[in-house]
Amino acid sequence: MAKRTAPTREDGGIGRRQPCPCGSGKRYKACHGAAGGAADVIVTRPFEGLAAETELVALREFVPSGTAPLPLRDGGSLTLATVLPMAAAALRRNDDRAFVGLQVQTKSGDISRDLARAVEWVRTAETGASLPVVGPETGGGELVRLQDLVDPEAELDVEVHEDFSWWMPDDVEPTGDVALSLERANAAIMPTSRLRAEGVTSAYWVDAGEKAHLRWVRPEPEEKLVAALARLSARGELALDEDSRYAGSFRAHGLLVPVWDLDREKHAREWDEPAAALGRRLDEALASLESEPLDAAERRARDGLRGRQVTIR
Repeated sequence: MAKRTAPTREDGGIGRRQPCPCGSGKRYKACHGAAGGAADVIVTRPFEGLAAETELVALREFVPSGTAPLPLRDGGSLTLATVLPMAAAALRRNDDRAFVGLQVQTKSGDISRDLARAVEWVRTAETGASLPVVGPETGGGELVRLQDLVDPEAELDVEVHEDFSWWMPDDVEPTGDVALSLERANAAIMPTSRLRAEGVTSAYWVDAGEKAHLRWVRPEPEEKLVAALARLSARGELALDEDSRYAGSFRAHGLLVPVWDLDREKHAREWDEPAAALGRRLDEALASLESEPLDAAERRARDGLRGRQVTIR
């Protein structure tokens, strides 16, 4: 489903003592129904219910320069982006193309609601306008989240860019603060590529300088995923190949992101098939957990993997 729903009053509103439809687990009166909205409520898995959840997490957290058409329910058209000029939350370019940024400062604990505010703002914005920061003061007071605006079954067709030249229309040269922002943004980019092997989604190769990494956003519940990774680790099957090693994982927006260290001398495309093979092994391990509990060696491996987890959001 696109969002959690709560029983409503006879007049169509949400009862203040009923669960908040944002999924926080709090009553509506203590969450989005409170004065000031949800500024003090942290939604730990803001993109839950969307087929594009894993890609949204990747674009929000570690893809440096990327764009994707955002599939809206009503057929409207705009582009989702990692970073916009001056770190804007949204903008409508002079050629009338609309963009919403993911890697932005927000003023509430519900990223999904803030993104929905930015989407609604940019759809009616004037050409050349930009939204510096999104928060409760942006848009109306209705409880609208990204799940209400986006087709829940749609995937994101992400394009990773080498730089931020897409900020500008083809026939426009950047000037002033935009030119400076563009220069700084380009200088900070780490080479990144999205793996595109069959069965591999939301997996990104990145050259971090001394070494390269694979960061793979996974949709499975954390405990189940860690158990499957432990099963592969105990079998010596957790690496992609002899030139890689499992480095650990981090949590982001309610999902786990395993990370592998890679030989940076290899091109990104050389990791497509090893990642696909690892994905197949991981799928088999996940399925086997239904009938085969972890044995003693696998439980020890699981404890070791848990020691290499951190939370960034």
